[in-house]
Amino acid sequence: MNTLWMWLGFNLFVLVLLALDLGVLHRKGKDVGIREALLLSLGYFVLALLFGAGVMHFLGKNAGVEFFTGYLLEKSLSVDNIFVFVLIFSHFSVPPKYQHRVLFWGILGALVMRAVLILVGASIIESFHWVIYIFGAFLIFTGGKMLATINQQPDMEGNRLVRLIRSHFRVTEGYEGNQFFVRRNGLLYLTPLMVVLILVEVSDVVFALDSIPAIFAITTDPFIVYTSNVFAILGLRALYFALVGIIHRFHYLKYGLSLVLMVVGAKMLINAAFGKVIPTEAALLVTAVLIGGSMLVSMLKTRGMPKDVATAEAVLGWVPGSPAKTEAGEIPPSAAGRKGEEL
Repeated sequence: MNTLWMWLGFNLFVLVLLALDLGVLHRKGKDVGIREALLLSLGYFVLALLFGAGVMHFLGKNAGVEFFTGYLLEKSLSVDNIFVFVLIFSHFSVPPKYQHRVLFWGILGALVMRAVLILVGASIIESFHWVIYIFGAFLIFTGGKMLATINQQPDMEGNRLVRLIRSHFRVTEGYEGNQFFVRRNGLLYLTPLMVVLILVEVSDVVFALDSIPAIFAITTDPFIVYTSNVFAILGLRALYFALVGIIHRFHYLKYGLSLVLMVVGAKMLINAAFGKVIPTEAALLVTAVLIGGSMLVSMLKTRGMPKDVATAEAVLGWVPGSPAKTEAGEIPPSAAGRKGEEL
């Protein structure tokens, strides 16, 4: 019964936060300034700290350490989402005043989908312990793949998902205010804003397939996994607006995130095979060092670099559905032959 009340109480708290965000703070859909974004980010961070302190007090020190480690891990990995958001918003020329609406509904959908993935993942691990080895190997593989694609230039024009949407639905040529759908002559049309929202949602699902197994390497308690994920995602929107103006200074952070995934995957495999020989505190320390170190390297490497050059390097990487461009700036022949299919 106590567990049920914990789940109900936490989800009610999240709904109140979301209602306050969309219904009060951003009801008019205005641009989100850096100062406001920083204050919101700080607010969500303080709430996460207070919640973690509550977990430590009521559920024990070990649960508290697991929450803080999971939160730091998920918060760090969520930064990779921001690089993708910048690419998507830039390519589709989404006006800043509409970006908050897209991110709000995108993150709301992400919360629901991650809850389902976490509950399914926890159930699978409980029933089939050997799945831990698959998760660990997958994390190491994903970390290596991220390292290999850090400097890859995605072909947003050839994005398979966008082509699929445009071939099956009516899409307006331009934005219709902040609307996702409009009716013309009795026919329903998607707007480009809806196409962007779908891209954001799909991207988060893909990233969740990395981040959720990563936190299962820290703890298999569904409540800790879920709450740390939620707090990381809730602050993602504010973090985007706080960092979008200086994202060009964090290119090398991607290297740190890739290494974190590989280290966490190795921890999962070692602990599954030999017992809990690597404590959660060690994972927390290694994650903090890798993330902090990669941020420091980024700041030093991009110091004095022209913003346009640094930005061009920072937004390289992999975008779900987008093939990679070749070094000459052209997409592979297999993708080039299909570009004319886009409506």
